[in-house]
Amino acid sequence: MIIWKMTMTISSRTREKTNHMKKGQVCEGIVERVDFPNKGIVRVGEETVIVKNSLPGQKVKLVINKVKSGRAEGRLTEVIQESPLETGETCSLFGVCGGCTYLSLSYNEQLKLKETQVKRLLDGVLSKQDSDYTWEGIKGSPKPYEYRNKMEFSFGDEYKDAPLTLGLHKRGSFYDIASVTDCRIVDADYRLILNTVREYFAVRNISYYHRLRHEGYLRHLLVRKASKTGEILVALVTTSQCPYKAEHKPSDETGIESINSCVDVGGHSLTKGFRDALIELESSGKLEGSFAGILHIINDSQADVVQSDRTDILYGRDYFYEELLGLRFKVSVFSFFQTNSYGAEILYSTARDYVGNLGEGDKVVFDLYSGTGTIAQLMAKVAGKVVGVEIVGEAVEAARQNAADNGLDNCKFIAGDVLKVLAELEDKPDIIILDPPRDGIHPKALSRIIGYGVSKIVYISCKPTSLVRDVEVFIQNGYQVERACAVDQFPWTANVETVVLLGNRKSERT
Repeated sequence: MIIWKMTMTISSRTREKTNHMKKGQVCEGIVERVDFPNKGIVRVGEETVIVKNSLPGQKVKLVINKVKSGRAEGRLTEVIQESPLETGETCSLFGVCGGCTYLSLSYNEQLKLKETQVKRLLDGVLSKQDSDYTWEGIKGSPKPYEYRNKMEFSFGDEYKDAPLTLGLHKRGSFYDIASVTDCRIVDADYRLILNTVREYFAVRNISYYHRLRHEGYLRHLLVRKASKTGEILVALVTTSQCPYKAEHKPSDETGIESINSCVDVGGHSLTKGFRDALIELESSGKLEGSFAGILHIINDSQADVVQSDRTDILYGRDYFYEELLGLRFKVSVFSFFQTNSYGAEILYSTARDYVGNLGEGDKVVFDLYSGTGTIAQLMAKVAGKVVGVEIVGEAVEAARQNAADNGLDNCKFIAGDVLKVLAELEDKPDIIILDPPRDGIHPKALSRIIGYGVSKIVYISCKPTSLVRDVEVFIQNGYQVERACAVDQFPWTANVETVVLLGNRKSERT
């Protein structure tokens, strides 16, 4: 029988009791530590308060905005004194943009902080297992700066009625957009593309999409650049509300503009001009990479999401190629792919090491939540058969194509929800690799996974609080954590990957 019982949330284990704070109270205190994810524990006299966006050692001013169940949470209003750990180089928008959290620390201090966060969470749940585990520390990114291979920028303004901006949301704001012209986690090509596109639309006085009024044209700019091949994919996301309404004549039965129908009084196509501005950027020799494709995506959803009602290819193709650990991967604009290619090689090499020796090479490996099949294809070289399961159909198609391109014929990729697919699969795994979304594994799917009784499970997680919740259930059902480490896949942000090797003690006894 699979054991499942309700437990306290991890966050409640780590929160200190606070009984005397009042909502609206203004306080000062020292940040004692920062728990995942980005929760500063501030000492105020004899009490503690949780304050986001703070760093260990800072003296801060805060206002209490929530007191519940003997616990207080506050909003940071001022850093009175910087932490002695803040010796890193920041960008001009550090603290304003909602991207980086730890950029003012040195990289080594950031690694120590993340390692401490993950180990504290693991130690809290692993005290319940029978044996010790090997903690292998944290593995840093080979490139702590300019590492991202994907960015989603938003059109908007920095304040009401300000000039058009293109960048990232300001911290804590749904509307204000900060222009990230010197962002340090992307390379120079991103910054050139960002400035070129913003200037192109700004001089033409093209409006951005107003979320409250549901009016406007410009929504997002997606930029993906392969770190290894240098191929760049750019997608402009707009509504179908052509800003040149007098000249707008839909060209097909859908009523949605074609790339040629949105033209100004001189007959110039807005999206073709956008394309030409980017091509000129490449032909001038300013870019280090080269465009694999330039796309126009129409999205009329009222929600602030990046999706496609229709996609037109303005130039090239709608995908690019990236390389990892000797394999080649086709990545489309919406495909899931690790955002740090250099760090992904560290992450997947660690997972492969944790899988260990597969003997005669006849083992069946399940890669659950397989995305575009990266892990599955790395395992295919040493396994008899690999079965990947992924709910996103586009990612499954990409995985199949990637496996074929890499000459791997022992991979099977299935589109569907893990719980439903496992109920129908005839294959039985010898080893399971898990790489679920941030919220972890659904309890029913977790029970089905445990029910296979495999001797070894490798769990990769981008959210350690979800990981330890699931690991506790594995421990209750005879598994023990044998090895674990953190991998800094997202330098300077509050996020971190964790890899855990689980061994089945019931399997060992039999």
